[in-house]
Amino acid sequence: MTTTYAVEGMTCEHCVRSVTEEVAEVAGVERVEVDLASGRLVVHGAGVEDHAVHAAVGEAGYAIAP
Repeated sequence: MTTTYAVEGMTCEHCVRSVTEEVAEVAGVERVEVDLASGRLVVHGAGVEDHAVHAAVGEAGYAIAP
């Protein structure tokens, strides 16, 4: 299963690393792709809960666009 999100507030590679590391810790996540230019976050995995991804992005200091 693949889900795409738009992340607000990322401005540098450190932001990308922070989001990647936090989201990678979510149960069921197999792979994370973050594109700084577009603000796109792509999460690959099985049984990944949407609220857990939102929480992980928040823990990194950013927000998923509504």
